[in-house]
Amino acid sequence: MQQRAISIEAIQNAYRRQLAGCWQIASGAHILEIGCGQGDMTCVLAETASRVIAVDIAERSYGAPLTLGEATDIIKSGPLGERIDFRFEFDILREGSFSPDIFDYGVMAHCSWYFSGEEELAAVLSRLRSCCRQLCFAEWDLEPQSLEQVPHLLAVLVQGQVESFKSSSSANVRTPFSRNQLERLLSTSGWEIARTCTPETSGLQDADWEIDVCLSRSLQEAQDLKVPPRLYSLLASEVELMLRMKEKLSPKPLGSYALVATHSGTPAI
Repeated sequence: MQQRAISIEAIQNAYRRQLAGCWQIASGAHILEIGCGQGDMTCVLAETASRVIAVDIAERSYGAPLTLGEATDIIKSGPLGERIDFRFEFDILREGSFSPDIFDYGVMAHCSWYFSGEEELAAVLSRLRSCCRQLCFAEWDLEPQSLEQVPHLLAVLVQGQVESFKSSSSANVRTPFSRNQLERLLSTSGWEIARTCTPETSGLQDADWEIDVCLSRSLQEAQDLKVPPRLYSLLASEVELMLRMKEKLSPKPLGSYALVATHSGTPAI
């Protein structure tokens, strides 16, 4: 079990290094990371950056098998710890503003689906524009490129539909934005995409994780939330299709995209 956990961590870290390579972050940079979680991306950023302020809206006690606090305490005690400032229960829309352009980069790595909707994400993107010279962004792409990716797609769409009935949540998938939606939000928030790349995701385990989450709780949550009967029937059909495809295929994760955006009219570093 321990060896498997180490293997999963190695695969995830290799993927995050892909993202850093796509973003081409300059040595010695000052970075603001949104949605840092347990700090996996933070560590990769700190290998190059001189300072990373890594924030997350969750409490230190959130997460398993290690909580966010336990995981980041280990990071802080390591060789990169002095470069990192972790801040939990931090809402960038409610905290005091950072100075204009104080950060070379704002980073959002697979955290946009945690937001409650377009309005909240657009507000965060606008706030980042006020304090970051560039935005480094990565997320799953909802458009499947193969049948093996469809179960992952169904899993996140079902979760997103159920989440839309909650007034608050700490779920990992709340609003699965499409790539086109995200690009429109960037534009309306004053960002201009400077370059993009397509990281390799085939070795990641996220499809299995999201399918398991969906199977274990989505329909029960829909019942508890008393969603309309017609919607519940639709959700049940989607879950059944996901399960049948999972049994017939070896599910693969959706693809992802990474991009660098600058203030409109400003060239990338």
